[in-house]
Amino acid sequence: MNALQPRLKWLANITTIGMLLVLLGGALVTKTESGDGCGASWPLCKGKWIPDEITPQLVIEFSHRAVSGIVGILVLLLAYWSWKQIGHIRETKFLAVVSVLFLVLQSLIGAARVIWGQSDYILAAHFGISLISFSAVLLLAILIHEIDKKFAADRLILDGFMKKNTVAVSVYAFFVVYTGALVRHTGASMICSGWPLCRGRLEFPDNLFEWVQMGHRFAAGLLYLWIFAIMLYGIRRYKDKPVIYYGWIIAFLLASLQVLSGALIIFTKLNLFIALMHALFISCLFGLITYFLLLVYRSRLNEMKNAGPPVNLSR
Repeated sequence: MNALQPRLKWLANITTIGMLLVLLGGALVTKTESGDGCGASWPLCKGKWIPDEITPQLVIEFSHRAVSGIVGILVLLLAYWSWKQIGHIRETKFLAVVSVLFLVLQSLIGAARVIWGQSDYILAAHFGISLISFSAVLLLAILIHEIDKKFAADRLILDGFMKKNTVAVSVYAFFVVYTGALVRHTGASMICSGWPLCRGRLEFPDNLFEWVQMGHRFAAGLLYLWIFAIMLYGIRRYKDKPVIYYGWIIAFLLASLQVLSGALIIFTKLNLFIALMHALFISCLFGLITYFLLLVYRSRLNEMKNAGPPVNLSR
């Protein structure tokens, strides 16, 4: 093993945890309405490094900026070091670029929100963009730790049903994430007093906020059932492939925790800890689903290898 490899693994671990903290910090800023805690000033807080008046909202917003800045440096280091050390692995360079690109995009949207303000629909994309950067960092960490080799994922071949549904559910999961962020940014979190129905009875929403809330619940419910169906298929067809068999079981457990925490947000009247757990579970679930995407890509490469070179029939 390269002497630098253990250090690279530590950097990957720290950066992945750091990106998770950035995601939770962003959720905390939104939940506590601390986005304007530093005024219309960025990256400074009210035009100063240390403002004269310290408020809880200011501390939350400034802490989020500080953590994001530190983690941003770690992401740059990880991307550069990964490129140098494991650049021979096919996916490394792509993931390194994605991790940095979406981190920069996330920062620009955050800065634009503070300085000029943004619509709720633009701000809702902020969490999703952060999630893509987190997933890229997570996949880099997986490559660095050679988890693929431990699960024999480098020899995995998936059937058409699993490949198509994995790709489709990953795209749909991102859409569900967006609808959830839209619930937060439009202030529709507590527009419905009941769960799973808005007011305890089956009826159409009365206003835009109810449409946003119930639209998210409906979309999340479909995602939950979809993951459940894929898990059942994986259990039945991939008993000899632990990375698929247990991977989709874990995905379903995370989806179940996500649904449960979503319900508890309503029952606890927007408890902050529950709300942050809601953000944590979807982050972990989305990261896992992106790993399944990597496995789909690996499966296609393995199929091409097994097929061998094309036979020339013209002779």
